[in-house]
Amino acid sequence: RGLEQTNGSAAISGGIDYAAGSGFYFGTWASNADWADDMTYELDFYGGFSGEVESVSYDIGFIYYAYPDSKDDVDFSEVYASVSFGMFSLGYSVLADADGSDFGDDSYISLDIALPIHADIDVSLHVGHGTDDFYAGESFTDYGISLSKDGFTFGASHTDLDDDDLKVYVSYSIDIDL
Repeated sequence: RGLEQTNGSAAISGGIDYAAGSGFYFGTWASNADWADDMTYELDFYGGFSGEVESVSYDIGFIYYAYPDSKDDVDFSEVYASVSFGMFSLGYSVLADADGSDFGDDSYISLDIALPIHADIDVSLHVGHGTDDFYAGESFTDYGISLSKDGFTFGASHTDLDDDDLKVYVSYSIDIDL
């Protein structure tokens, strides 16, 4: 979503997922974070179900964002859903639980487009909007672009928040059949 959680420092993150042939999946993700008292990392747990009907893919799930060493109660959760058709994906997340907030108080919607530019190279464009105060303290719009090839992705993102800097990232993913 283009939001920074490290007070200007670099972030290192990683995750592992398991996807069953039935469409059910679960996983975890971790990264350094430093936006609340004594916080050093974020640890997420998620699960859901994905599938395809005709040529439309869908994904529904739940994610819990934990900050185990933070002095403050800043953990929260979301329910999410997305649909994809061809090169277009539309996603929607709604705040499920957070200290001081109720279900549905805040939300995030995004549109992504994956454009194949060569046999194994994709360019992806992203725009999203947080219609809330929980995530960033105010509503925001984020933008992104990435280039992917053979599991590697190089990207950049930015938001319309005041004093926001352009963020760049490099990632690598690998699939392993068990």
